[in-house]
Amino acid sequence: MRLGEVERLRSELAEFVADVFASVPRSDQRRWSDCYIRGLMLDGRRKSIQPMAERLPDGNMQALQQFVNQSPWDETPVRRRIAERLTEAVDPVAWVIDDASFPECELPGRRVGARGQRPGIVSAPVAAVPA
Repeated sequence: MRLGEVERLRSELAEFVADVFASVPRSDQRRWSDCYIRGLMLDGRRKSIQPMAERLPDGNMQALQQFVNQSPWDETPVRRRIAERLTEAVDPVAWVIDDASFPECELPGRRVGARGQRPGIVSAPVAAVPA
């Protein structure tokens, strides 16, 4: 989406973020969750922190970096609420959970699978199968 499109959806996104991130304890963390979600929605091949912060008018690279990588909050209630909302919207007949994790592999001059959330592990996706 272009910035103008994301901005037009800002009030709806704010409601979504308030609901999904309600379990996050600090208001500054919830504020940056809103910014992060908008950054993910924007056009752009790179969804890492720096390019997203540069594309957002209120983007702050350091604050987003702290929210994503250093800010202590439990992601389990957030993921649970996203799954609940997805279930309400899609009414899946099945969930497909690919729990395969692949260890990082260092090769001379490059690292394969180094973008996982936990050091040494690359995570796999979860999908809902619509009815």
